[in-house]
Amino acid sequence: MVENKKKPNPIDVHVGGRIRLRRNMLSMSQERLGENLGITFQQIQKYEKGTNRVGASRLQAIARILGVPVAFFFEEAPGRDGSGLAEDGADYVAEIPNTAEGMQLNRAFVRISDPKVRRRILDLVKALAEDSDD
Repeated sequence: MVENKKKPNPIDVHVGGRIRLRRNMLSMSQERLGENLGITFQQIQKYEKGTNRVGASRLQAIARILGVPVAFFFEEAPGRDGSGLAEDGADYVAEIPNTAEGMQLNRAFVRISDPKVRRRILDLVKALAEDSDD
């Protein structure tokens, strides 16, 4: 028997990942976000995984609670060409913030206030990425 499970839309997955990223940056639990929205933490989990689509009014409420503009959830979204896939095939990039290492890196990076230090870290990461291509 073949299961007919529909794969989540890449934009829904991206938006959910951005919700998770911002929530974690604020050290907010899924339960607390859900309470603020009047829904269960299980529903927040479904939004964050992209298995349930976030409606416009709900997304606006989430943005208000998390202190970001709605556009934040669409930054660097895949498929700007309308195909639903990243133009360079690098869909995995959207998953980095959802990993433990990605979250730790984001939390540490946002605490660095000196723009010159941030720039040096970015240059280091780019250099390391070039070395790994060899």
